[in-house]
Amino acid sequence: MAALASAGAVALVTAAIAVARPYVPVLSLGVLYVFAVLPVAVAWGLAYAIPVSVASMLAFNFFFLPPTHTFALRDNENWFALAVYLVTAVVVSELAARARRRAVEAEQREREAALLAQASDALLRGTELAEELERLRAPLADVLGVLSARVELGPSHEHGYPLRVGTRGIGAVVVPDGREPDSAVRDRLFPALAALVAVAVDRDELQREALEAETLRRSDAAKTALLRAVSHDLRSPLTAIDAAASGLQSETLRLRDDDRRALLATIRVESARLARLVENLLDLSRLQAGAAQPRPELWPPEELIAQALDELAEANTRVVLELDDGVLPVRVDAAQIERVLVNLIENALKYSPPDAPVRVAVEGGDGEVRLHVIDGGPGIAPAERDRVFEPFHRAAGTGTRGAGLGLAIARGFAQANGGRVWAEPAERGAHLVVALPAEPRA
Repeated sequence: MAALASAGAVALVTAAIAVARPYVPVLSLGVLYVFAVLPVAVAWGLAYAIPVSVASMLAFNFFFLPPTHTFALRDNENWFALAVYLVTAVVVSELAARARRRAVEAEQREREAALLAQASDALLRGTELAEELERLRAPLADVLGVLSARVELGPSHEHGYPLRVGTRGIGAVVVPDGREPDSAVRDRLFPALAALVAVAVDRDELQREALEAETLRRSDAAKTALLRAVSHDLRSPLTAIDAAASGLQSETLRLRDDDRRALLATIRVESARLARLVENLLDLSRLQAGAAQPRPELWPPEELIAQALDELAEANTRVVLELDDGVLPVRVDAAQIERVLVNLIENALKYSPPDAPVRVAVEGGDGEVRLHVIDGGPGIAPAERDRVFEPFHRAAGTGTRGAGLGLAIARGFAQANGGRVWAEPAERGAHLVVALPAEPRA
């Protein structure tokens, strides 16, 4: 392509001189060959511009200097003119080629600067480092002038161009197609790229350490809260059971039948409380370990509520159920959603006065079924509406006992089944809502 264009440029200028020859002194027309040399020098450099210069001199001699159609020259002044034309063409070619090289180098440096700006934005924004390095593959290959290139992390690589910051090995730039990037580009680009990658690697390491520290902090907080729960919430029912059992076994106490029934009721109630606490601890550990995988089946919401009320049989008389007509079924794990409802209803019963009812309302709409649990207790302060769902957190000022696990477990099981649990503002008492995705109509 370059050779054909060069030959065409010489032929075109030769034709132009032939047209202008009758009107202009022929020696003055030789300068027109500069218009053949310049485009070639700009487009393809000095390697093609010099042959075009020589070809232009020979063509001018052959076609226009007497004797024409030979390379012999009759006048010595023509030799001097040709030499001047040749030197001028070569000098102009060099100047044009140098300008072209500088323009190309400026464009290359601009691409390198754009790549480094893109890399700094991508690598330092705080997202996944491996993904950002993958996005840099195409622009990096374009800057290096190769088909493909990638950055591999690690202290040492057998293949590729190493990226180092001082004596520290960060990784390497690997060029799979085996092409050799320009050494000047490597010398300019790779140190800056290595520094950016090193900062990103250090940032990722600090983030991991911060996450581990936060995980350890939360684990310590959970352990502390668990120890408090064990020391108080487990000890209290055990103490009550032990005292009631000791009273029943005592040979010195004369117990009436009412007293015996009361002690047996205490053992039964405290045993149930202890069993629920242990079950809540086990449920929390399953949720935190990601082992609470649901087994969804199709269930009407009223059946799920009925199962929850059966587990709280002693409180059935205080629960008022309100159902909307035509509520769609939900596809959930019945056992897990039963735990959600049991914990919410039990929580509502615990915080309500003994003579106050607890409302459980079911409504449908917007592709989900909402179960409302509304009590007559002191309610939840606005600042506590999210915190009450944290493990081991108990709302301030309630004066009730408990490990603070019920609402956390309710939210965890609801989310495992694709649902949500939240606290809504209420004029009196607490208003908790469970939203479960409804099964579409067939």
